[in-house]
Amino acid sequence: MPQFSDKSRNRLVTCEKDLQDLFNEVIKHVDCTILDGHRDEGRQNKAFQEGKSKARYPRSKHNSYPSKAVDVAPYPIDWEDINRFYQFAGFVQGVASQLNISVKWGGEFKDFLDAPHWEI
Repeated sequence: MPQFSDKSRNRLVTCEKDLQDLFNEVIKHVDCTILDGHRDEGRQNKAFQEGKSKARYPRSKHNSYPSKAVDVAPYPIDWEDINRFYQFAGFVQGVASQLNISVKWGGEFKDFLDAPHWEI
């Protein structure tokens, strides 16, 4: 059974409980890694400058504490295999439905494909 690394667990614990519950269930079935949870001003603005976010601090759901957003990728990460992110998203959405947790996936954003992004 897959499990989170210490680094992933430390990132996930900065998120809202529903996100923690969701991805603690997902990891039991699908290997994934937590890329980001809460972002402070410096990290958020860096993500914006690098084109990894459309929001400057404090307008991202990553900026609240606990974070209302988390970035998660199926592991091992292959940024070129977007279909894998879509498959992972379907699984996450199914688990969220079973847990009665309402989430929005960044792969469904109209103006920006943010495949690792999940928010409540």
